Amino acid sequence: MGVYEELTARGLIAQVTDEKEIRELVNSGKAVFYIGFDPTADSLHVGHFMALCLMKRLQMAGNKPIALLGGGTGMIGDPTGRTDMRQVLTKETIQHNVSCFKEQMSKFIDFSDGKALMVDNAEWLLDLNYVDLLREVGACFSVNRMLSAECYKQRWEKGLSFLEFNYMIMQSYDFYVLYQKYGCNMQFGGDDQWSNMLGGTELIRRKLGKDAYAMTINLLLNSEGKKMGKTQSGAVWLSAEKTSPYEFYQYWRNVDDADVVKCLKMLTFLSLEEIDELAKLQGSEINKAKEVLAYELTQMIHGKEEAEKAQEAARALFGSKTDTANMPSTELSDGDFTDGEISILELLSKCGLIPSNKEGRRLIQQGGISVDDQKVDDVFKKFTKADFEKGYVVIKKGKKKFHKAVI
Repeated sequence: MGVYEELTARGLIAQVTDEKEIRELVNSGKAVFYIGFDPTADSLHVGHFMALCLMKRLQMAGNKPIALLGGGTGMIGDPTGRTDMRQVLTKETIQHNVSCFKEQMSKFIDFSDGKALMVDNAEWLLDLNYVDLLREVGACFSVNRMLSAECYKQRWEKGLSFLEFNYMIMQSYDFYVLYQKYGCNMQFGGDDQWSNMLGGTELIRRKLGKDAYAMTINLLLNSEGKKMGKTQSGAVWLSAEKTSPYEFYQYWRNVDDADVVKCLKMLTFLSLEEIDELAKLQGSEINKAKEVLAYELTQMIHGKEEAEKAQEAARALFGSKTDTANMPSTELSDGDFTDGEISILELLSKCGLIPSNKEGRRLIQQGGISVDDQKVDDVFKKFTKADFEKGYVVIKKGKKKFHKAVI
């Protein structure tokens, strides 16, 4: 099985152009492809995970990935999937986020000896002359065609700014530059990026002639990745400071039964034969497949040692044991207590378990919070230092999220 056929078997490919040529390039290791990452935060999240795994798979087959960091496009903001305008970030914030992305990507992609490239589109976008851009690129785009794109149609009711309207042109220009400068002959993206991706191919062909070799391949990247990378409390980050290895493990350990095999195929490097065996598990046995999924992904992001710690802690909790050594924890100081007491809402907030007191009250009223196996039903409940007789208390949020508050 060639790498292209494996991508198909794993359910990654949704739509392509020039399938025959793309298959031949990918399978022969001659593809030079890029995926873009706009630095809207200081960490990648699980929504980016599929893209990183895809880049690694293709690099292992001899193809050359280009990680395009959107230091330029990040100053505009992609309107795709948005009902409102993105917050405009400062140059300093964007550059900080770019540096964080670089560090995390290096865990997946081998950038040594020219095996992969990492470039920032700020290099060419920020110095563009507006009139020159209009003359060189603007004439290649039909406004009527742009307005028919789904990413723009979704914004009609609340309004689409001219700033965001330019995003498609900027992304298309990226492919145009990468093609000329680095020989990039493919772009990969999620199914919600299709219009932008086709714009890049069209720009290359119109500017450089029909024989210009540029192709696009479209993957179920964003639609599935965003779904997997979001929880009720927000994004699942790849940074250990924002999402601990234990929380990261628990997220994958708790995926829906129906999603386990799909996640194993799309995100792990287990063989399809191994995954087929795990897919045969039924009933409570499917938890074994979830453990494999959680361990494999945590190991990829945080290393073997952290993955083993997270697995041990999770097994202890699921098995109703008392081992809390590897449970995520928060230390409380004397300053966190007022007159020797700390309220349940303050405790939840200090441990990062709630984004607001309103959410904390909702959880308590719905029976979603326990402390040391005792359900908390009073939103005004307070704990004294005497309640921490073991030196800590264990907070349970929902059915499967545990946290240790250490005094």
